[in-house]
Amino acid sequence: MVNQEQVLEILHAIGEKITEEKLYLTELDNVIGDGDHGINLARGFAEVEKKRPMMEGKDIGTMLKTAGMALVSTVGGASGPLYGTAFMQAGKALAVDRELFAGKVTELVEAEPNITLVRKAIADLDDPALEGFERVVISAGPLASESLSASIARAVGAEHLYFYDAIAPIVAADSIDMGIAFWGSRYGEPGEGDYLNCPMNEDEYKAFYQGLLDGEKVASREFEQEKHFEGCMPVEALAARGEKTLAFGPLKPVGFTDPRTGRRPFALLQLRPENGNKTMFNLVGCQTKLTYPAQAVCFRKVPGLEHAEFVRFGSMHRNTYVNAPVSLNEELALKSRPNVHLAGQITGVEGYVESIACGLWVGQILAAKLAGRSLPKPPATTALGALLNPLSTPAKHFQPSNVHFGLMPEPEVRVKKKERKQWYADRARAAFGEWLKGFEKEGD
Repeated sequence: MVNQEQVLEILHAIGEKITEEKLYLTELDNVIGDGDHGINLARGFAEVEKKRPMMEGKDIGTMLKTAGMALVSTVGGASGPLYGTAFMQAGKALAVDRELFAGKVTELVEAEPNITLVRKAIADLDDPALEGFERVVISAGPLASESLSASIARAVGAEHLYFYDAIAPIVAADSIDMGIAFWGSRYGEPGEGDYLNCPMNEDEYKAFYQGLLDGEKVASREFEQEKHFEGCMPVEALAARGEKTLAFGPLKPVGFTDPRTGRRPFALLQLRPENGNKTMFNLVGCQTKLTYPAQAVCFRKVPGLEHAEFVRFGSMHRNTYVNAPVSLNEELALKSRPNVHLAGQITGVEGYVESIACGLWVGQILAAKLAGRSLPKPPATTALGALLNPLSTPAKHFQPSNVHFGLMPEPEVRVKKKERKQWYADRARAAFGEWLKGFEKEGD
């Protein structure tokens, strides 16, 4: 049986061998393809190698899924999705058994003498069972009951509680072909505006449209009803309504001129900056239920995105979460009811580790209160600080997010692209260490 360190070495050895033989692979591809197979694969495994610091200490399933995502997001053509899916499926097979994990957590809770466990459904924030408690923490997860959700909606305002995630892909700015994409706003002058625009002619649009129809979709789970508001319809569902639906909807080109041709394009995909530094861009209107490999293939059909690197793929799934910046205070308590805290996915964080970290943070806040002291938020340069910051930062389009480097402040010094993620990780470790030392000085 292999261990984590051996898996890392195997991935490294694969990358080295592919790099060593990339010219030979490319030569073979010249006979049956477009002669870039070796170069593409070498680029993909170079990205896998860059993610090694992120994989160290993780379980093997996570390592393989991380490697697969790196291949899908950086290797062009069909190769990235094919090889990436193989690694991702292997990682999925080694994923944490959720029932065993939940059982172990339950076992630990039941054995803890400082916890009084009461199994009871809480249907309302004013449930009599909550009377007498100075603080209440709701960590209902994405499937909170209808009655509890309705109670939370009354507390935060119905318009600030959401029941479905509709997330569009995000791509790295430096992977966008700026010889094709252009800055501009509708009816504004090319070169001016807050959005990047990827223009398409009719053939390019039809290829993208067909890719949406043909791409593999994620099947809905039993508890997910296929009901979507018009404003968050999956882009492939809109495409299924007819060939011209997107061209007259989210991809309408009215008010734009393609600087390359001097004419209005047949269709146009807009990209919205995802952060202040404009290092990441959201594909506007492209919320999707396509599988990750299918997204990589399909969205790279858009002119300007042929070599797009995906910071985050799109997704749509049943969820319950609040508009945190509007609804919660700095302690992740409801502004309308400061004694009621939210924790985990319901706050707007995404992912197992992130949800656990959020819950731990709320626990630390309450422990500090019991000790009569305050707890400063970790620096934004750390993973925890970067995860928590969006929960208190007003945003026009608040969406749940995993933790990623794009949430952290940009380097203040010039750092080579291939060294940037390691630089972020080193800075985060140092900043978190300094943050912890502050408590040591207080004797905590």
